[in-house]
Amino acid sequence: MRIDLHTHSARSDGTDTPAQLMAAAIAAGLDVIALTDHDTTAGWSEVAAHRPSGLIVVPGVELSCASPVAGAHAIGVHLLGYLFDREHPAFRAERVRLRASRFGRAEEMVRRMRAAGLPIEWEQVQEIAAGAPVGRPHMALALVRSGLARTVDEAFSEHLNHGNPYYVRKADVDVRDGVRLIRAAGGVPVLAHPLARRRGRVVGDDVIAGLATAGLFGLEVDHPDHLDEDRRHLRVLAHELGLFCTGSSDYHGRNKPTPIGMCATDPGVLDAIVGLATGTPPYAD
Repeated sequence: MRIDLHTHSARSDGTDTPAQLMAAAIAAGLDVIALTDHDTTAGWSEVAAHRPSGLIVVPGVELSCASPVAGAHAIGVHLLGYLFDREHPAFRAERVRLRASRFGRAEEMVRRMRAAGLPIEWEQVQEIAAGAPVGRPHMALALVRSGLARTVDEAFSEHLNHGNPYYVRKADVDVRDGVRLIRAAGGVPVLAHPLARRRGRVVGDDVIAGLATAGLFGLEVDHPDHLDEDRRHLRVLAHELGLFCTGSSDYHGRNKPTPIGMCATDPGVLDAIVGLATGTPPYAD
């Protein structure tokens, strides 16, 4: 089986509609795909409606989190949550709060850019988001379309990343609380791309060990942003902590060059996720 457990649709910051995402999964020869949009489950019903026969869909989310650091800014981290009950009151309320934070943050970043003389329009950013939670990729596309950057990557590096004057931090959830919320909702939490160093600071092994104690299920080891030596390190760490290893593409459609299915998860790991979850079953025939 070919299993990709981390993809995004246009309901967050991908470019494929949920129906197009299903078609892309079939075209790539995948047997299982997880939909893990940022802080939202808005695409779940659509993938259920458009799922082709024979394709298994794992409904999930990528939760915006932070790991506190004494005397410094917290480190941004992401949690993948699979097969949880999306109506669980506490977890649902936290996702609503995170989406509201994204909206306010995006408004402020656009305001700062406009105050500095960059002709980016808030209405254009909202149009690009098309009802999805507004994020930096939508702002990056607006900068490209306005001629202020040649590519999305350039827009991030020049205007939208940490250290740039327009950057605003999100009101993320403490990653330990994120693990507990996903588990309380009957879901299975996996730490997304934990050593993606090119994105910024990463957490240490001690933080991951603490998350394992809090209920973390696994580490996303095989990821396009991980170097070979980091993958080897994570496999050893996962073994020491009794965690599972997953693999996935982090597919975003045209917003990133990574093809769907680039990295994959072992079927035995998927079986363990399904066996542990009590919130929502996979969408299958």
